[in-house]
Amino acid sequence: MARFRRRRSVRDVSTFGVMFAPNQAQAASELARVCKCGGRIGLANWTPEGFIGQVFKTLGKYLPPPAGTKSPALWGTRATLDEMFGGQASSIKVESRMFNFRYKSPEHFLDVFKTYYGPVLKAFAALDAGSQQDLHNDLYALIVRINKSGDTTMIVPSEYLEVVINRR
Repeated sequence: MARFRRRRSVRDVSTFGVMFAPNQAQAASELARVCKCGGRIGLANWTPEGFIGQVFKTLGKYLPPPAGTKSPALWGTRATLDEMFGGQASSIKVESRMFNFRYKSPEHFLDVFKTYYGPVLKAFAALDAGSQQDLHNDLYALIVRINKSGDTTMIVPSEYLEVVINRR
């Protein structure tokens, strides 16, 4: 993992990014290291219970996570945040928020995520044609179950945690 340079800014921010670092403890340590005392670290992390967390669980039925890695959705739990940042934080504020994925249709969402969203793209690339179809069907069923649009479009809410860590 690349080392971050210490900055003079008061804040470090990650929006659905650092949670995908392969070494979560090292990533958290680096965030705390580059944030000066009294500064803030802001994070937005998908939760295990939310839609994207459920996408991760669905992917996990088809492919195991890379060796030695943990689910990125762990960053969306208070317990993991306390474990990773508690010793270096004067406070950790966590608030549950919702983001609505809006697409032309469930198929449109799947096409976009198969093409551009790393975890989904890599899962489909690693599977044979039959398993790809099974994964597609499982993801489609997940979307349909959660879809709030009431028509052929897709509006799927996904929970995330808005996190503000005040550095000691």
